[in-house]
Amino acid sequence: MRFRYVAGCLLALCAAQVSADAEKAIRASLDKLNLSGEIKAVSPAPVDGLYQVQLESGRLLYASENGDHIIQGAIFDVSGAQPRNLTAEAEAKGIGEAIDAIPRSEMVIFPAAERKAHITVFTDTDCGYCRKLHTEIDELNELGVEVRYAAFPRGGMETETARTMQSIWCAKDQQAAMTRAKQGDSVKEATCDDPVAKQFALGRQVGVQGTPAIFLGNGVLIPGYKPAAALAKEALANQ
Repeated sequence: MRFRYVAGCLLALCAAQVSADAEKAIRASLDKLNLSGEIKAVSPAPVDGLYQVQLESGRLLYASENGDHIIQGAIFDVSGAQPRNLTAEAEAKGIGEAIDAIPRSEMVIFPAAERKAHITVFTDTDCGYCRKLHTEIDELNELGVEVRYAAFPRGGMETETARTMQSIWCAKDQQAAMTRAKQGDSVKEATCDDPVAKQFALGRQVGVQGTPAIFLGNGVLIPGYKPAAALAKEALANQ
């Protein structure tokens, strides 16, 4: 009995692996797409005959074993009482890991005295809802939510907003500079080896299309403003 159990486990393990030929074929096909990010892993998908391709950004693609067909879309599991978006669940995990990999030293952080949760906000300095959210930072901090800002000048890196954000990241007091900019005041020009372009690129890779784009601790995206009390509630429930 024990032998059959061990043998069954070994067979399941082998089945869960991707053959070298399949992975080579899939990677070769994906190279033709000129993806804006490296491939992190290739693994079996939840659907027989498909393989799941995780990009460094956390985003997922699916591929046939021979690599002839690449699929972009969501896989839903409707076998249970409630449908589950398996793609969204897996992407959130990968995106959370990609965002958590941003060094703290490269973000503008407003810490909570007693941190219970954190959010990462891809922001720019001009959007109205970004400014509204910033006025609620103290409330979020009091509720135990640390706010981590990443740069996303939504008009692109050649804009005045991008230059303002570069000055914020290079300021001696980043928090004060961010608050001045969010209040519509000028920020003293400063230059350094800033991460603004890198964070802008990462934001595009993880699906940011507008600001504020709020990522909870588990990688789930809230695409837009939400009042502090409701946002804190979701942040605490999604670490």
